[in-house]
Amino acid sequence: MTCNKYLHLTLAERQIIETGISHGSTKAAIAKTLGKDKSTISKEIKSHRLKSFSASYPIDCSLFPKCKDKKTPACSTQCPSYIKFSCKRRDRSPGACNGCEAYHRCHYDKYRYSASKANDEYRDSLVNTRIGVNATLSQIKQLGLLIKPLLAQGQSVYAILQSHPEIKLTEKTLYHYIEDDVFQNAGVPITCMDLKRQVRRKLSKKKAVQYSPRKDRSYLKGRTHKDFIEFMEMNPDASIVEMDTVYNDGSNGPFLQTFKFLNYDFLFCVYHQQKTSENMLEGILYLETILGEALFNEEVMVLKTDRGSEFVLADSVEIRKDGTRRTRLFYCDPMASWQKGSLENVHLLIREICPKQVDLYALGLDSQEKANLISSHINSYNKKKLNNKTSFSVLRFFNSEMANRFLSYGLTEIPHDQVTLKPHLLK
Repeated sequence: MTCNKYLHLTLAERQIIETGISHGSTKAAIAKTLGKDKSTISKEIKSHRLKSFSASYPIDCSLFPKCKDKKTPACSTQCPSYIKFSCKRRDRSPGACNGCEAYHRCHYDKYRYSASKANDEYRDSLVNTRIGVNATLSQIKQLGLLIKPLLAQGQSVYAILQSHPEIKLTEKTLYHYIEDDVFQNAGVPITCMDLKRQVRRKLSKKKAVQYSPRKDRSYLKGRTHKDFIEFMEMNPDASIVEMDTVYNDGSNGPFLQTFKFLNYDFLFCVYHQQKTSENMLEGILYLETILGEALFNEEVMVLKTDRGSEFVLADSVEIRKDGTRRTRLFYCDPMASWQKGSLENVHLLIREICPKQVDLYALGLDSQEKANLISSHINSYNKKKLNNKTSFSVLRFFNSEMANRFLSYGLTEIPHDQVTLKPHLLK
């Protein structure tokens, strides 16, 4: 397979670059995380960073703020004392101003790197290489015996290939082997029904559901999606956590309160037996206890959720009893789950373990320990959008303190071949 360091950057990789810049990581550190050459990261940032602020000073002299002659004609680049302003963070590494503590105080030219805007500028077409592979019957059988238990655990073909670089096949070729019964003919019973992506595509039948829009209530004032957009424009570096609930029986439970840390693509689930607004507040306080007040303030600056009745205690969520601000809570528009699409996507993985229309208690979801198990396996799953990384590895690289707190609390990193996204995980 082609070595990653020579591939073009994807949107997910650019998002990791943006997160790295915001955390003050060096270009070398970001390159190591992505498996890219340092020059690739340097060129990417330099080529796609955008000026977000033009200097308010007439000249870019580092002495200007304290210069006695700054209001005289002598103030120019020809001044003998002129020293061109330079900033290590902006001009060297990481190469942009995202996340800089002095951003709002700085009066010189400022540049920001945006993954989405950089990706929009990227117009080159990628060339997909097709690799043909010849194999003996024994080699095919050996490969089939390797991947069969991993498929049974709910792992995708892509995840298996990333965990086993010794398999010299492309994802497309391995799909063809399965679809053409190559493994079946070699004596290994692997069929299309073992493919999680194909099963989902063939069995999915969306039914029209009628919704009754909820009436706006007072708790929504200043917390709508429009308010969220305005807040983020003023605070572009604010860390966002999306929140929701997953359940099958709305009357009897159990319920999973889900949190998705967008900076790290990291999932945390809180177990509940009831789905009241008080329960959801307790879940947020529980998360704050795990992280500690200071880290919570830093990593949960914004909570974004839907307009479910369980999330109405906005004031209690935002403000602590001592009057200090805990976070800011915003709500999606009615019937607009795509406004927290990142969390909705990870819910698909949760549903691999907790299918709809089954008794989740009978399935084994009966404690916070089981909720931790779900979070651990999903966070240990190789994801294509993370450039073959796991959410655990991304979190550990960018925020080791936060990773250690979750690990100390009870989450664990699961070895690649033991990652299971099937209901029997909870037995």
